Amino acid sequence: MPYTWAVRWRNRRYDRGKAAIRPVEVPVISVGNLTLGGTGKTPMVEWLARRLREQEVRVTIISRGYGAKAGSQNDEAIELAQKLPDVPHVQNADRLAAARIAIDQHDCQLILLDDAFQHRRIGRDLDMVLIDALEPFGFDHVFPRGTLREPVDGLRRADIVAITRADMLDAEQRGAIWARVERHAPDAVRIEAAHAPRALLGCDGKQQPIDSLDGRPVAAFCGIGNPAGFRHTLATCGYDVVDFREFPDHHIYTRSDIESLIAWAEHQNVEAVLCTHKDLVKLDIEQLGGRPLWAVTIGLDILAGKDALNERLSAVVARV
Repeated sequence: MPYTWAVRWRNRRYDRGKAAIRPVEVPVISVGNLTLGGTGKTPMVEWLARRLREQEVRVTIISRGYGAKAGSQNDEAIELAQKLPDVPHVQNADRLAAARIAIDQHDCQLILLDDAFQHRRIGRDLDMVLIDALEPFGFDHVFPRGTLREPVDGLRRADIVAITRADMLDAEQRGAIWARVERHAPDAVRIEAAHAPRALLGCDGKQQPIDSLDGRPVAAFCGIGNPAGFRHTLATCGYDVVDFREFPDHHIYTRSDIESLIAWAEHQNVEAVLCTHKDLVKLDIEQLGGRPLWAVTIGLDILAGKDALNERLSAVVARV
């Protein structure tokens, strides 16, 4: 297919030195994936940033800013800013220019590149690739036939491979994924992680325990890359999800969308309406249809490979 050919041609140019990979003055850790849609990059970036800040490393996050309006930040940046107020976030389609800002203006000691596995212009010290347990290899086809951004053999560039939502698979299913990873990245550090609900968050910043709606009827919606993952999270919380609506990934909620959600919520016999943190920062309203609106905040739990991951991180920190 033309797209697959173009991706391979581009990667060969970088592999053979015909396209320049440009280093920057500080260590760089990249977090990315092979597929379109959500694999849990934001929780992983948050986990890494917190881990590095614990070591008193000045970190700046750099991302392309997909879905953001001109001069503003996208939903992921706003979410991370709320969770990591001491970590600057620079969004720019020209990530080399963003790196310059991070170094010159924010005096950063380490850069976290968000969603950058296919962005090869910036040299990096660690390349982490996330594989979603629910859709690990993009239906085995590069977009548009499947959801792969590049062929699976691109994993050979990965230093760390993490299966996210690993708790949704049994050992045999996870083993099948690792067997395929082994063929392309035999030396990569292996991580298994789960997305764990932390709290219910309102737009005013107030929180309540995640189990405060346990067994209660709720309605839910989201505009993320993997709505099935959010459904799974709601199920693990023990909520009685009466109805569920899906919007496209990075959806920008219009007035008509909000009016539709209000009308929908008014007709639900529920105690609350739930969404993701990314949806809440775009809506910024306290209720829908007379029901309180809460975001289910998510954190990352490392289930396997944490010691190996910390060892690799320590090696990068040592270069700061």
